[in-house]
Amino acid sequence: MKTWLRRLRSFPQLDFELAIWQMCYLCIAPRRVYRNVYYHKQTKNTWARDDPAMLLLISLSLIVAGTLWSILYAHHGAVATLKTVCSFVFLHFFAVGLVISTSLWAMANRFLTHTSNLHATDQKVEWPYAFDIHANSFFPLFLQLYVAQLLLAPVVTRSNWVCLWVGNTLYLSAFTQYAYVTYLGYNALPFLIRSELLLFPVAIFAAFYIVSLLGFNISHVVLEALFGR
Repeated sequence: MKTWLRRLRSFPQLDFELAIWQMCYLCIAPRRVYRNVYYHKQTKNTWARDDPAMLLLISLSLIVAGTLWSILYAHHGAVATLKTVCSFVFLHFFAVGLVISTSLWAMANRFLTHTSNLHATDQKVEWPYAFDIHANSFFPLFLQLYVAQLLLAPVVTRSNWVCLWVGNTLYLSAFTQYAYVTYLGYNALPFLIRSELLLFPVAIFAAFYIVSLLGFNISHVVLEALFGR
């Protein structure tokens, strides 16, 4: 966190080009983003990014998305739009991310490391790296649930089965990709074992998805909770 704050004070030096490259490949070939993790550890003695450019880009994207959702879908005024934007950035991304990354960080260090390793201090998941993984996983989900769903909102909120299927499939795809990119992030650490356990939520998502096709419209419920319509 101190490193991020220090880099923010040197804003012109932030590597936005690399961040954009990573965000693109998180959508089309997420394994490539994690290929250089070990090299980064050897050169900078940390698994985590020391550049908050991606966090800034995701935050900016959420600000734009929150504004568009409020204006185009909910028809909110200025105050309600500001509340939506703050909710998207600080609650959906940062607060939920803190809970998820802290939980997985603790679980990985407790259950997924070699207990007999002689260099235990070097074989721990860094908390900033756990939050990096959340940021990586969040961006593909953002494109599907905050961008694509906005474009498809007139369709996925209709009360017929085909529209229900489209909306629910969008949620399945988004959360499955979040889980998969999260798995890739932890699997990239050479000292972790049984990281495939992190794919278990995908089975839960699939089971819930199948049941939801009986008549539970996820998009309608979520958008009703967020915007009251």
